[in-house]
Amino acid sequence: MITIDNIHKSFGEVEVLKGVSLEVKAGEVVCLIGPSGSGKSTVLRCINGLESYDQGEISINSRRVDTHSKDINDLRTRVGMVFQRFNLFPHRSVVENVMEGPVFVKHEPRAQARQRAIELLEKVGLGDKVEAYPSQLSGGQQQRVAIARALAMRPDAILFDEPTSALDPELVGDVLTVMRDLAAEGMTMVVVTHEMSFAKEVADRVCFLYGGKIVEQGNAQSLLSAPQHERTQDFLRRVLNH
Repeated sequence: MITIDNIHKSFGEVEVLKGVSLEVKAGEVVCLIGPSGSGKSTVLRCINGLESYDQGEISINSRRVDTHSKDINDLRTRVGMVFQRFNLFPHRSVVENVMEGPVFVKHEPRAQARQRAIELLEKVGLGDKVEAYPSQLSGGQQQRVAIARALAMRPDAILFDEPTSALDPELVGDVLTVMRDLAAEGMTMVVVTHEMSFAKEVADRVCFLYGGKIVEQGNAQSLLSAPQHERTQDFLRRVLNH
């Protein structure tokens, strides 16, 4: 479904991605792990067309991702994105935040969009918060609203950029539960995460990035239990000992 072929990306003089290649099949959950600054979030932003890339090619369902293309907005509706910071509209209620995309981007009738938004909020465990405002919710609840908002567009895949790293530890579990359920339903997901137990349990595949390259990738269980590359071994040793 998602094909990344030898992409390079620089910000000024700094080359952040140095030839990343990756394929994600429909229904697959792929976790990207690695130290800060290794290029994980940039990969996601390039897939979604939020960042352009300098070289190589990304395609989604055989359609090239090109930030200058007239159909980039259509492609973006097919690949949802959930950010580290929730990016909700503070002046809109929870249900209005979830309705926003379907109504204004897909031009769905408001009543239909609202009904689906309520169903999605129930799905993520927030059926009782429909009329609340983001400031009245915990961080974990806001992140679950953000997931419902991504689902409202009926995407083919969802990208998660460290969705739990801004949350208090006791709120992480609720968000991961929603993500586990999505994976079980067959949603294609690419997840940048520091939650190794989640990666081990839910991911089909894990890719370890270091210095702008995928240094090692493989089956989640085997890579996280017995990494082959010394960089991966060193990273996991540090992360798992914290």
